Amino acid sequence: MIDIRETILAQYANSPALTGIIERFNAAADPRRIIDLFLHDVWNPLTATGWGLDVWGRIVGAGRVLKIDTVGYWGFSQGYPSSRTFGEGIWYSGQAAASNYALSDEAYRQLIFAKAAANISDGSIADINRILMILFGNKGRCYVANTSDHTMMIVFSFQPTPVDVALIASGVLPRPSGVKYRYAFIPPTENDFENDIL
Repeated sequence: MIDIRETILAQYANSPALTGIIERFNAAADPRRIIDLFLHDVWNPLTATGWGLDVWGRIVGAGRVLKIDTVGYWGFSQGYPSSRTFGEGIWYSGQAAASNYALSDEAYRQLIFAKAAANISDGSIADINRILMILFGNKGRCYVANTSDHTMMIVFSFQPTPVDVALIASGVLPRPSGVKYRYAFIPPTENDFENDIL
């Protein structure tokens, strides 16, 4: 209770032992601190941490642990951003070599918001670009381009990390029916930096 003295009978109000016991019990049983803690750490996705974010992840359908390719396979970066080139990678044998990676709270929060946006998305290029900005807006330019051949190309102006690739592969982006994703890495040029400044 907020004012415990109103509940104490007048004849006991001047007893320091009795009022001390009642005040300590009131402080221990006061639910305001627990409710504030619950609202901050679980209920609000902007401030949730740990278990609270795991609850939000289950609600929107996004897991904290991602499978990341640990071995780079031979290929071209247009096909898959972590592909290796001549003398660097191995041929794909049909068995993926992957390890589990648990996202930090901040990265997982971004994934939760991206998945929540994908859950209510209409699958348009504008919506997919918004989701990419939630995921990668602080790393550089990343956008979806329609290639008019039943594929959508995700264009990175930065080198995506294996975690970035795993985020895309986790199914967070909505995919229109019959459309496949491809990847392209286009290094930023000096003109890109000049345009950013202007």
